[in-house]
Amino acid sequence: MDFLQALLFLCLSAIPLSADNASSKARSCSDVRQFYSGKGFTLNGVPQTEISGEHLRICPQGYTCCTSAMEETLSNLSRREFEGLVREAGRSLQASLNAQYRSFDTYFTDLLNSSERSLQESFLAKLSSLYSKNAPVFQDLYTDLRRYYRGSAVNLEETLNDFWARLLERLFKASALPQYTLTDDYLECVAKQTETLRPFGDVPRDLKSKVTRALVAARSFVQSLTVSGEVVRKVSQVPLSPECTRAMMKLVYCPHCRGLASVKPCANYCRNVMKGCLANQADLDTEWQNLIDTMLQVASSFSSDPSVDVVIYSIPLRILGAILYMQENTEVFTSKVFQACGTPRVAGTQSSGSEERKKRVNPAGTTMEYKPSPTAGAQLEMQISDVSSKLREMQQYWVQLPAALCSSKVAAGAASDDKCWNGMTKARYLLEVMGDGLASQINNPEVEIDITKPDMTIRQQIMQLKIMTNRLRNALNGNDVDFQDASDDVSGSGSGMCTGESCARNGPRVIVPKADSTRYYNHPENKKVKGTGTQTHPSILLLLLSLATLLRRR
Repeated sequence: MDFLQALLFLCLSAIPLSADNASSKARSCSDVRQFYSGKGFTLNGVPQTEISGEHLRICPQGYTCCTSAMEETLSNLSRREFEGLVREAGRSLQASLNAQYRSFDTYFTDLLNSSERSLQESFLAKLSSLYSKNAPVFQDLYTDLRRYYRGSAVNLEETLNDFWARLLERLFKASALPQYTLTDDYLECVAKQTETLRPFGDVPRDLKSKVTRALVAARSFVQSLTVSGEVVRKVSQVPLSPECTRAMMKLVYCPHCRGLASVKPCANYCRNVMKGCLANQADLDTEWQNLIDTMLQVASSFSSDPSVDVVIYSIPLRILGAILYMQENTEVFTSKVFQACGTPRVAGTQSSGSEERKKRVNPAGTTMEYKPSPTAGAQLEMQISDVSSKLREMQQYWVQLPAALCSSKVAAGAASDDKCWNGMTKARYLLEVMGDGLASQINNPEVEIDITKPDMTIRQQIMQLKIMTNRLRNALNGNDVDFQDASDDVSGSGSGMCTGESCARNGPRVIVPKADSTRYYNHPENKKVKGTGTQTHPSILLLLLSLATLLRRR
């Protein structure tokens, strides 16, 4: 009996009750009190020396300097601090996206403004009377181009068609037939002949194709910068779950409660916690990378022949060339108009239009092709290079975020692998690091996650990324798509999207997928991952049970 009792005592004394409580003397809590007070909390109820930790619900239950109230307070603090870190990282990414938006917006707006100034200067020099009398026609064109670029509900094709129709009316009335009285109805008939009689040659069709492609690409590109920034903002504000709050508390502040304030968390332990708590955010990765890839393609298209600066800068010369073409073919065009609209009534007196007919553009003195300056070309290349490099830097953001939050300032380095906080004590962390995304957390040992319940806010933002990517891909082909039905490839995106008038007026509209089309992951239902609460010693426990049985028999 005495031998067995002595053996039981030795076995019990061999079990480590805590990392730093080998001695029976309770240690002072002065460091914890100083730390706790430094966080702005009252010291009422904070123990002076270590107490037994059976009351703890998150931290290991050894001797501790933390009460239940302190554990709850620090748990809430860890949640606020983690959410603050995620928001701060998001703000940094938003700032980069906003900077790229401002840079490209300034560049493209300057293109339009310079093109309009060039039109004014060239027309005043060559057709001053025509321009001064019809300036609103040209001004309205550029106003509508700017409005379209800004996201207004402007039909670009109708805008360009209307410009040529209005220009034809005024040219026909001013210089073609001064001896006739042209009523509004007759001029409307003339305007309708723009497409069939082609008074301006191939210029309207060619210019429409090139300007539309350039404007659609530019507008979609700045929209993608805006949408991606908004996605980052909304995702960065997703609150931390209760399970992750517990995990963050255990990672960050349980070492203080255990008297290991100077010990940093093990790097892999930190990564598992972050990968678990940022699992939903990591699911953005696929669509985020798709969007960035497409944005890079659109940015590259700006320099393809003809480059966007050449298209915009050449608008004045193309219009001037169209007017010259019409002047050279006035008689032929007039004859065809008479056939289509009838012969107008002869005026009582001839108008001053005969003078306008004499003021024609001299073809010999007019250059019909815009040649970009080396400076303009270099500016475009610099713009594309800068935005492309910044986009590539942020392409891996969502899967790199856990590692970024576990930097050397937070987690221990490789040299301290066996001297770091592993969630229980100061020792090496031996568990496997999980992959990225919600489905990969099925065996996360540090965070309890229900992988069958993805965050709906984040699923909605995944849908927004899909829609914006589709819009950009259409823009590469010169197609303007305000709403892309992406219901065929939104599996796993969930519902809860905005619809119709509830969406932002100029933002991308989305659809709500059918209920029976929503799918997530193929995995066991209600499968949860349990966090590690204690570390057991199977061999010692079995020995204790055997000894206890023997003692009872004796």
